[in-house]
Amino acid sequence: MSDLPLSPVEAIKANSRFLRGHLNEELVNPDPAFSPEGEQLIKLHGFYTQKHREQKDLPPTVMGRGRIPGGRMSAAQYLVWDELADHYGDGTLRITTRQCLELHGLAKADMRAVVQALHRAGATTQGACGDVVRNVTQAVNPLGRPELAQLDEVADRLSRHFLSRAHAYQEVWLEEPARDPATETEPLMGSSYLPRKFKIALTLAGENEVDILSNDLGLAATLNAEGGLEGFFVFAGGGQSMSFNGNAFPRLAEAMGWIPEGALISVVEALVATFREHGNRSDRKRARLKYLVHDRGIAWLRDEVEARSGLRFQERPLPPWSTLRYHGWQRRTDGTWALGLSLLCGRIAGGLKTTLRELLGRFPVALQLTADQDLILLGLQDSERAEVEGLLGHLARPSRLQERALACISLPLCTLAITDGERVLPGVLADVEELLARHGLADRAPVLRLTGCPNGCARPHTAELALIGQGIGKFALYAGGSAASDRQAFRLAERVPLAELKATLEPLFARWASEGGPEEGFGDFADRCLR
Repeated sequence: MSDLPLSPVEAIKANSRFLRGHLNEELVNPDPAFSPEGEQLIKLHGFYTQKHREQKDLPPTVMGRGRIPGGRMSAAQYLVWDELADHYGDGTLRITTRQCLELHGLAKADMRAVVQALHRAGATTQGACGDVVRNVTQAVNPLGRPELAQLDEVADRLSRHFLSRAHAYQEVWLEEPARDPATETEPLMGSSYLPRKFKIALTLAGENEVDILSNDLGLAATLNAEGGLEGFFVFAGGGQSMSFNGNAFPRLAEAMGWIPEGALISVVEALVATFREHGNRSDRKRARLKYLVHDRGIAWLRDEVEARSGLRFQERPLPPWSTLRYHGWQRRTDGTWALGLSLLCGRIAGGLKTTLRELLGRFPVALQLTADQDLILLGLQDSERAEVEGLLGHLARPSRLQERALACISLPLCTLAITDGERVLPGVLADVEELLARHGLADRAPVLRLTGCPNGCARPHTAELALIGQGIGKFALYAGGSAASDRQAFRLAERVPLAELKATLEPLFARWASEGGPEEGFGDFADRCLR
């Protein structure tokens, strides 16, 4: 542990009586705002406070986020979220890059009712935000492949195992009888919980729809000869946030080695414990696991985890990474259909929200949210396909560029935003589509991501082309990540006004068209010729 003074947030967590604080009192206080202490504590229960930065006369509101392992949910659960958005929120839902759903525009007075409604539907917000192990993301499985389906239980097991063991969530939100905090412990998180958030992604080795190397911990499963789970490649130390002054920086996770399936929980526990005890609790900008790995090295982390878990990592060759396309209609192994829908920025609003509600009311299929903010309907019958196609088919046919484009919410609700994100993505896509068409590159459209600040919520640093907010209406331009999300982008230009984006990209795309290989993507070209 460091001898430096702890950050104020650490004192709030340590003195919170295992996350209770004074939340019960604050929730019945008519003031629409939380205290500074309350703002910090509700994060660990799945909520962030929000203030509209363009309509400053509006009262503060709250965003609630679900903890949905692998983004898997039933139609009935989705319909509860849909109803809550209309009854308590701003009438929209949003899919996040962590395969979660978000409700925006909640009043403090309605938070308990929201949590209790979700609880009755078998859903929760617990641990969806804050300094804990966050929602476990998981490779999508539109085809119902048995080998991928095995990861469902693994994601659920990890998610349950790293939930808070204290009773605060049940007391504060579900109004269950109080327990004495003096009799409680948090054996995995500790009384101050983690130094910062901790993100886990789960996939099969070689398949990278979850952007595994951008996570604190990545687990890539291997299979035995019978197709059962054999073990996992373990990657640690990834993260996307940065600062333009260089104090914080993005980083790809590094391979630690391979472990057998039976050692999974003990190894992950050891890694979380190492982060809990050695992570930076003085400077929250340098508190993620990636800085611990950067400062001490992956070999040090491997030694720590081996000593704590009693297991040695094995060396095995890594398969190359690739990504699978999931949009459109696909026949599943059980004979039903999956329909992958492209939802720009994950926003479900207006006519789309109404249509999904009506369809899922009639056809109660399963759903999977994706790490690219999209939605997959699972288990549609042949007899249902024509009607669903007529209502949603256009969302199953995105352009190559839109297919994997991401943007963060940014203005007007994000307190960290420097400039717009979600609101300007459609215009950026239109500009880039025009350039691609002009140079005959539409079939090689790059993975494009856009954020309104350097915090990296839309994973810009593994993209082939990225815009990162650097000033009002201005963006730093990054390039050189890969379509398989296994290479880090580099900075190409500073403070590019959005109005000048096409002019800035025009000569780069012209060079790509003339100097690139016949099938070379923009990320590979940029890495080879522009870095």
